[in-house]
Amino acid sequence: MATFVEGTVRVTVPATSANLGPGFDTLGLALDLRDELSGEVTDGGIEVVVTGCGADEVPLDESHLVVRAMRMGFRAMGAEPQGFVLTCTNRIPHTRGLGSSSAAIIGGLVLARAMVAGGQLLLDDDAIFRLAAGLEGHPDNVAPAMYGGFTIAGHDGERWFSVNVPVDPRVTAVAFVPSEPVSTKVARGLLPATVPHGEAAANAGRAALLVAALSGRPELLLAATEDKLHQDYREPAMPESLALIRALRADGVPSVVSGAGPTVLALTDVAAVEALVARAPQGWDAHHLVIDTEGARVE
Repeated sequence: MATFVEGTVRVTVPATSANLGPGFDTLGLALDLRDELSGEVTDGGIEVVVTGCGADEVPLDESHLVVRAMRMGFRAMGAEPQGFVLTCTNRIPHTRGLGSSSAAIIGGLVLARAMVAGGQLLLDDDAIFRLAAGLEGHPDNVAPAMYGGFTIAGHDGERWFSVNVPVDPRVTAVAFVPSEPVSTKVARGLLPATVPHGEAAANAGRAALLVAALSGRPELLLAATEDKLHQDYREPAMPESLALIRALRADGVPSVVSGAGPTVLALTDVAAVEALVARAPQGWDAHHLVIDTEGARVE
């Protein structure tokens, strides 16, 4: 029978940006904007307390995404607490393309593991990643949320995989976050069932170049972040985002739709951050977000 840790356990998990232009459903980057989750085992029932982003929109029962992830983690370890209190402090904007759902899933799994004595022996990091990718359905956000940094992730038909690639320390990011959300379902619904072979080939080349650019050749980031596979198709749902991307790229700033959008992510160096932040459209928030190298962690 599993033994549970006494007292409160606290976990933080970073925001993520997936796709990064050409790396659709494959490439992801962790960003230092962290949700905080805490849990404590009790004698019965669950209590969910949420503050911050999305606090008035999420359920406070078993259907809460963090609770679902925790239940999955407990089952994988053969541990079922009689009850627990979950407190979520959300800093990652919801439905903006910054990986809030992946943060919830990874955070819930890591929190459940931390609440079980010896949980690291029962459920290692790779097992958590595989569970999270299966629940999320694609790995591009859950991989950097789990491992931190820049990840290349996918599914080979039998298993989920993820590889970390170092990021050049000169690279940092600015996220332009609009006030209005776009759901992932709506954004994905705009994508065609097929694309021209030439566009697919161009994206494959750009995705490969992006790995080299992020890991040590940042001067290539503008060319490496060019996308022909998904961003333009999504323009009807986020016209202001695509307009901002085109304006930034015209000025030589590597810019992409973050995840399913509508957030715009610009990759830059520290010297250019202040000027970039000033370019946020009216009503948008701009955040300087450094690359997070740690991923989810127990505090």
